[in-house]
Amino acid sequence: MTESPPADTAPPQRWVSLAATCTAAGMVWLAFADLGVALPSIADEFDSSLSALQWANNAFSLVTGALVIAAGRFGDLFGRRLMLQLGSLLLVLFSVMAALAPDVGWLVVSRGLMGIGAALILPASLALIPPEFSGREEVTAFGIWQAVAWGGLSVGPAISGLVTEGLGWRWLFWINLPLAAVTLTVVRLTTPESREQGASRRIDWPGMACIGFAVFALLYALTEGPSTGWGSPLIAGLLVATVVLAFVWYRIERRVDEPLVDLRLFRIRTYNGALAANLTMNLTFAGLSFLLVLWLENARGYNPVEAGLLMLPATVGVFLFIPLGGKLGTRWGGRLPAVTGLVLASAGLLALGFLGTDTSLWLLVGALVVIGLGLGLVSTPVADTAVGGVPIELAGTAAGVFKMSSMLGGALGVAVLTAFARGLTSNEAAGVVKASGLSSSEISRARKALVNSSSFRDAVDSLPADIRDTVVRTVVQAFTSGIADTMVAAAILTLVASLAVFLLWPRKLRDDGSGEDRSPGPAGGGADRP
Repeated sequence: MTESPPADTAPPQRWVSLAATCTAAGMVWLAFADLGVALPSIADEFDSSLSALQWANNAFSLVTGALVIAAGRFGDLFGRRLMLQLGSLLLVLFSVMAALAPDVGWLVVSRGLMGIGAALILPASLALIPPEFSGREEVTAFGIWQAVAWGGLSVGPAISGLVTEGLGWRWLFWINLPLAAVTLTVVRLTTPESREQGASRRIDWPGMACIGFAVFALLYALTEGPSTGWGSPLIAGLLVATVVLAFVWYRIERRVDEPLVDLRLFRIRTYNGALAANLTMNLTFAGLSFLLVLWLENARGYNPVEAGLLMLPATVGVFLFIPLGGKLGTRWGGRLPAVTGLVLASAGLLALGFLGTDTSLWLLVGALVVIGLGLGLVSTPVADTAVGGVPIELAGTAAGVFKMSSMLGGALGVAVLTAFARGLTSNEAAGVVKASGLSSSEISRARKALVNSSSFRDAVDSLPADIRDTVVRTVVQAFTSGIADTMVAAAILTLVASLAVFLLWPRKLRDDGSGEDRSPGPAGGGADRP
């Protein structure tokens, strides 16, 4: 743990403060998850294509991911409470812009600007926990933060559906006004300021620019790669730019006196293990959620709200095992629950390999609960280790890097698993589509369209009814088979990642009876934690 205040000197209103900071983080996670369900309604109002509106989703995550490391460092230098307040103010200001959007372009810009506020909120809300809590309370606080994050991501689609149908999609943004007002008031009254004492206010602008553009380029490539094509000049150029900028950033950080990211962080083995586990956890959940919602809507015929609700069993599993993960981490160290959780999640993914077009939904529900149980075990130990287990003056930066790993994990999960599913689906259905009599352009349109969507049906509309039905049925079956095989591949990937986490993350030694981790620290000796 960090050098947090003892329980008798801890801020008396710390739990109220935690509720406020978690509310701020909850606004961010809801914003990540709630717009997708509303896109068809927005498209109808603006007479715009859904593909154009996808940028409203993407702009938010791209800006947040690009700025979150810099935002964490700003918290260390200028105050984490200040960054949380500023982030909440910016988020609500640009939410109003989005609510008043007269066209698609305005909405996309507003959502991108909301990402600035989100980037300031996420690391600050995490980094404010260690100065206020200690011991078991700190672990509990991190568990509550993670539960809010999972809850926001999971119930976001369902809330979006209810709000959009009942009040209209613009209320997805108006709702942030009362939440931000409560957050700003309570944080002001109950949360003490915290920053890196004695730190220079000099800012590593070159390092900030390099890592910001590198993360933006990588997230952009991962987001657009599945639709644009991984071999396209744009995507290839972005990936090359990512590598070059990351190398330049590393060289800068090694030479400057006041780096954006203190590279000592990456000498802490527990921190590296927590980052790897967090990236894997987000990769797994984001990828399976994206694909399973598409499968439920396009292969099983559920509407978006129903599909979102059918994903909730995973959240139930997460909530059930978040406390257990925290207890195991306190008793045995973070490696045991992190590795066990990833192995359990891989077992649930393996069960999804038995999905079929007529499979009982109980298989889906059971598998999602198991996956959720695994992710619940992982959640608290990785957050507590990555933010609470580093020197307190680095807490903001550590939180920024930690949340960047969440963004990259989510983007990788969607990109990699989608590429798997598309390739497997195309291979299985290729023969039937080619033999159907479609022209080359129609086959191309069918391959690019979402399975069983209106655009897919338009592409095969020229076929005789019996052949068209056969093609649609075959492609839906191939899509289902591709999803199932992709889940097996994800299970194997998660299992391999659990082995990597096991090797990266040192075990918690207890030979002195203190329970402290005595693995080599940043300077090569002593404990990883101060």
